[in-house]
Amino acid sequence: MTPQRNTGAGAEAELPEYAGHYLLEERLGSGGMGVVHMARSTSGMKVAVKVVHARFAWDPEFRGRFRQEVAAARRVSGAFTAPVVDADPEAERPWMATLFIPGSTLADQVKGNGPMNSGELRRLMAGLAEALRDIHRVGVVHRDLKPSNVLLAEDGPKVIDFGISRPKDSELRTETGKLIGTPPFMAPEQFRRPREVGPAADVFALGSVMVHAATGRGPFDSDSPYVVAYQVVHDEPDLTGVPATLAPLVRRCLAKEPEDRPTPDELMRELRSVSASYDTQVFIPEQRPDGEDRQDSGSPVAPAGAALPAGPADGAEPVGKPGRRAGRRTRRRVAMVAGTLGIVAAGVFASVQLPGDGPAPSSSSPRTTPAGFDAWDTPSVSDQETVPQCSYGADELLCAQSGVVYALDPADGTLRWKHSVAESLRSEPPVLAGELVQPLTGQDPKLEALDPASGKARWQRDMPAHVAMQSAGGVLLLTSADGKVTGVDGATGETKWRRSVPGQGTPIFSSFAGDPVAYAIRTDDDGTTKVTAVDPDTGTVSWDARLKGTLTPVGSNRGSLFFLSVDQKSSDVDAVVRYDPGSGSVHRVKLPVQRATPAAGVRGDVVYLLSTGGSLEAVDTSARKRLWVLETGMFRGSSPVADDRHVYVAGVDGRLLAVDARDGRLLGQTRARLGAHSDRVTSELPAPVLVGGHVYTGAPDGTVFAVDGRDPAGW
Repeated sequence: MTPQRNTGAGAEAELPEYAGHYLLEERLGSGGMGVVHMARSTSGMKVAVKVVHARFAWDPEFRGRFRQEVAAARRVSGAFTAPVVDADPEAERPWMATLFIPGSTLADQVKGNGPMNSGELRRLMAGLAEALRDIHRVGVVHRDLKPSNVLLAEDGPKVIDFGISRPKDSELRTETGKLIGTPPFMAPEQFRRPREVGPAADVFALGSVMVHAATGRGPFDSDSPYVVAYQVVHDEPDLTGVPATLAPLVRRCLAKEPEDRPTPDELMRELRSVSASYDTQVFIPEQRPDGEDRQDSGSPVAPAGAALPAGPADGAEPVGKPGRRAGRRTRRRVAMVAGTLGIVAAGVFASVQLPGDGPAPSSSSPRTTPAGFDAWDTPSVSDQETVPQCSYGADELLCAQSGVVYALDPADGTLRWKHSVAESLRSEPPVLAGELVQPLTGQDPKLEALDPASGKARWQRDMPAHVAMQSAGGVLLLTSADGKVTGVDGATGETKWRRSVPGQGTPIFSSFAGDPVAYAIRTDDDGTTKVTAVDPDTGTVSWDARLKGTLTPVGSNRGSLFFLSVDQKSSDVDAVVRYDPGSGSVHRVKLPVQRATPAAGVRGDVVYLLSTGGSLEAVDTSARKRLWVLETGMFRGSSPVADDRHVYVAGVDGRLLAVDARDGRLLGQTRARLGAHSDRVTSELPAPVLVGGHVYTGAPDGTVFAVDGRDPAGW
């Protein structure tokens, strides 16, 4: 349906203009729980925001239910579910935002166009089975799967609105919420044993949804919710009109006893046998050569948005095109808008050397993989669940969390030492410079370097006034507000030089592993970018160049520098650029589809991009073409890290994914690690650390974990 302006009498006619940082533009619909709006973030990203009705905002029990919904939706991440962008259950008017996905609900589709044909039904059932598999594997039971909670996006169904009862959804629901669901789509145990409802109840609801999609009615049909409840518990379902090829499977889903129903995985296997020509993965874009990419050929691709329903009979129907997110200038701002308190903090206080002559006892949990490496995970070293930011140096993992910098043994996750630090916003891990650990605590009044063997301070000095800090080639580069750069020797803490960088104003530096050069980048209004290479030992300019386009550096290899090019109109990335300063040659590879705020990593001449919305792709700057694209189903992730065989990315839910570097096939993934604060969205995601075939990364629950990168199937 067409978005509506906020009109009408009553409290909802005077809705707030903003929910958090999101400008509420148009109303998509209203239901028993709240109002769903089309909204935009500060950067212009289009989202759907559910704002709770004012009359429920003061109910403590209702707020608790809303918190539960946010946490449940946040834990679920997959190709068939909608990612949460931001939420504030504690606001005066609680709200939750997801990415916006264009498409109608299944309820509206059937109402407007009639029942689906058998092929559409098989694809729908496969997509819903996959969605339930994703939901159940993170310990969530939806409890309210129904046609109005199934969004029909271009690339397949999305299950939305997770597990929160709505006041007045049904006359059967009690004030304490003991009966949760919508009667025509509730399982028998939801009426008989509401406190014992498990994943099988969602499978029953899937069966009811399929009958509705096939016939326009439910398997238990009456105008009275009480009669429907009796039928669900005692009567056999009416499957008249359900295709004969699907009816037996639907009937199994509608079994009275939970143990008699198939699991989502069993449904997937059964659907494969229904028709040899039917691919149950139809809604997952296949990994194809670039010339056959779905988006290039005009076929559907995974959208970059998601919408929230407003209620069981809300009539909310997402419309429009997927929203975009700003690129070059707004990435950091978008990260702040998208999440809450996912930033690592650090500073200076005291060093703690663990007792004993040998390594301290570890609370990590090793698991032996078939390749012989003991996979492990080490719990949060900080007293807060923040994502650890880690790097590798001096044969140890150097990590930082809120209030602490520490070192772990890469072999088993043993805590070697930790060093207390004052809190300061940061988005980078500690690094090794001058053979000492540099905490890189930019806002701290003290600058210090730590002994990598003990964590004790080897030198300390007053922090020079600065607006930016970067480590490069064993030197710390601190840029002051007047544009002067101070080079501090990482080994001694002494000032090596202080000077301006010609043509750079107030330079902001980038540096990359294995490259001793620091790069200052300045983009100008004429659509060009000035690049200056600086020797960090002396502060002298090695070379400079002015390149066409608004460019952001993402990596270097054998002297070449790699950039992402940002379209000035859309603020999305439209190309990958490689510049060779020796020859002055520029290789520009246009992306078939512009991408919103991608994180990028470089391996050889190939640039890997993971964009908002989950598109992971490989671009070969020598062959000047995209090699493959994979729709990961992740809302957001880290910069990709690659070796010759695999590409690794970490997700906002704590999962680590491994992809075949040659053709983009998904090879394995770890479990999600969200922790207690699953309603919070991490604003900064560190790239995985790849050393000797082993992969290390931090997760939102505060853990650092390690897996054998050579055996993703064993994760």
